[in-house]
Amino acid sequence: MAPVAVSPEAPVFNSKRDGQALEELSDAIDTVNVLKGTMKQEKGLYDETEFDKDKDKTQFRQYEEACDRVKNFYKEQHTKQTVAYNLKARNEFHSKTRAEMTVWEAIEKLNTLIDESDPDTSLSQIEHLLQSAEAIRRDGKPRWMQLTGLIHDLGKLLYFFGAQGQWDVVGDTFPVGLGFDDRIIYGTDSFKDNEDFNHPIYSSKFGIYSPGCGLDNVMLSWGHDEYLYHVVKDQSTLPDEALAMIRYHSFYPWHNAGAYHELMNDHDKEMLKAVKAFNPYDLYSKSDDVPTVEELKPYYLELIDEFFPNKVIKW
Repeated sequence: MAPVAVSPEAPVFNSKRDGQALEELSDAIDTVNVLKGTMKQEKGLYDETEFDKDKDKTQFRQYEEACDRVKNFYKEQHTKQTVAYNLKARNEFHSKTRAEMTVWEAIEKLNTLIDESDPDTSLSQIEHLLQSAEAIRRDGKPRWMQLTGLIHDLGKLLYFFGAQGQWDVVGDTFPVGLGFDDRIIYGTDSFKDNEDFNHPIYSSKFGIYSPGCGLDNVMLSWGHDEYLYHVVKDQSTLPDEALAMIRYHSFYPWHNAGAYHELMNDHDKEMLKAVKAFNPYDLYSKSDDVPTVEELKPYYLELIDEFFPNKVIKW
């Protein structure tokens, strides 16, 4: 069932069934995602993570053992994420403002959706966001990175702003407009029903791009990462590293499997390090310790005000 479209004047957050379904699928996808490889240890931002040293990371990204819901999700996503759809989604994004609210109001709206899931089996969205932010904070990472942890999944509000389903909101992301790489989850066979699969240009090695063109010039599959990136890049003072963390945190073929590096420029090479540094805080921060929202709220409201000059954000 597709989500209800939201008017710019009066955003609506309804459908208990849809909200629970989105959260259940998002959680199922999270359980098969993990960062592989060893992060480069540098100073400051790139210091080794401390919070996750005792966590078992061997049970993630077990794609072939994933539940049917996840497999069916990716089959639909890989079929429908086409060049034509991505052009349409971006045109619609730039054509209107879907809602106006503060960052904290957006967190609370998304949390209203997530709270409809069973609290015994799933963290609410605000708890996941605060756990990510608090893990970054405990490791002594920069304040802007703490804020990035807090907001990185706010793009899931897209589900209520004209999304076609769940396939254009959550899941691993990948470029469109060039040949699909086998390092995308479930490989190229899962794209056989995509109308771009045998396109003479879109299926070629570089497609509509050129080597070294830079990822800023590449269309990534439309979803919550890409949506939030476009929302905050012109409405915040977050540094490029934060914007890369937001835009690329689900781009596993790139930051995890090493695909599409031929498209990178020198700036992307620096951003890749930042995304790798952020990724564990997204994947491994869930724990049995539930944050106390009201105790933490004043600290994060201050962080939001520090990096968002205008309190009311255009969504």
